[in-house]
Amino acid sequence: MSDAAQHCGYVALVGRPNVGKSTLLNHLLGQKLAITSRKPQTTRQVLLGVDTRGPYQAVYVDTPGIHSNDERAINRYMVRAATSVLHDVDVLAMVVDRGKWEPADELVVEHVAAFSGPRFAVINKIDLLPDKLQLLPIIERLSRLDCFDEIFPVSALRGEGLDVLRDTVHRGLPAQPHLFPSDQLTDQSERFLVSEIIREKLMRGFGDEVPHRAAVVVEHYSEGEELVDIAADIYVERAGQKRILIGKAGERLRRVGQEAREDIERLIGRKVMLRLWVKVKPGWTNQESALKRLGYD
Repeated sequence: MSDAAQHCGYVALVGRPNVGKSTLLNHLLGQKLAITSRKPQTTRQVLLGVDTRGPYQAVYVDTPGIHSNDERAINRYMVRAATSVLHDVDVLAMVVDRGKWEPADELVVEHVAAFSGPRFAVINKIDLLPDKLQLLPIIERLSRLDCFDEIFPVSALRGEGLDVLRDTVHRGLPAQPHLFPSDQLTDQSERFLVSEIIREKLMRGFGDEVPHRAAVVVEHYSEGEELVDIAADIYVERAGQKRILIGKAGERLRRVGQEAREDIERLIGRKVMLRLWVKVKPGWTNQESALKRLGYD
């Protein structure tokens, strides 16, 4: 295939927290890359997902939720990470929840309105609507904003409406050679993906306090002949959070490790030995220097 026949570009998935951006990314790619949970602010860092289909290569950019809570450094970091990509992408897709419109959506719209490329609105989770007529008010609201080229109702979880969305995204990609090999899924390292899998188990397995105050750092990753040896530290802010995470006789931490190890083995296609330690780093979510040391840079 000649370079002239190829189309390639970056496509930002933006929106307030918990509208399903990461789930949308996974289903557009056809495989799981981004971690997901029902808790808001699961996504903390920008993640690229490469979707190559024939002459089209869409590099989807999954972003943290844009919100106005700037009380902690980690929140400010996530908003900076999300908004900074808007200067470097070719297509923008704002994801909104079905029938729900919040002040944070208005904040996202301000960034959408300033974007000069193709702009789409994606109404997600339509499978949860008992009557599709309930879509009409939010479609009307989005239309009145006069900043979207097209509006797509979809169910990312069930794959409804994604083919039409994908085809429209392809038409918005610039004519240029592909940036990644056709079999590459992301630019992130396996160490990063492993740390995210561990953090997903924390997000899904505990209440609100512990996972939002937890960070995961892979300290050791070595590939042997028979298995991959991985050691990771889980940082929390208080000793009480450490006790909760470990559980009685280490039961809860063992369960996190077992669930994470199974997913990691599926990811890399090899047997894994996973060792986890829990450490206390007081106030890390509100210290810029601590965020950098933990990989949020």
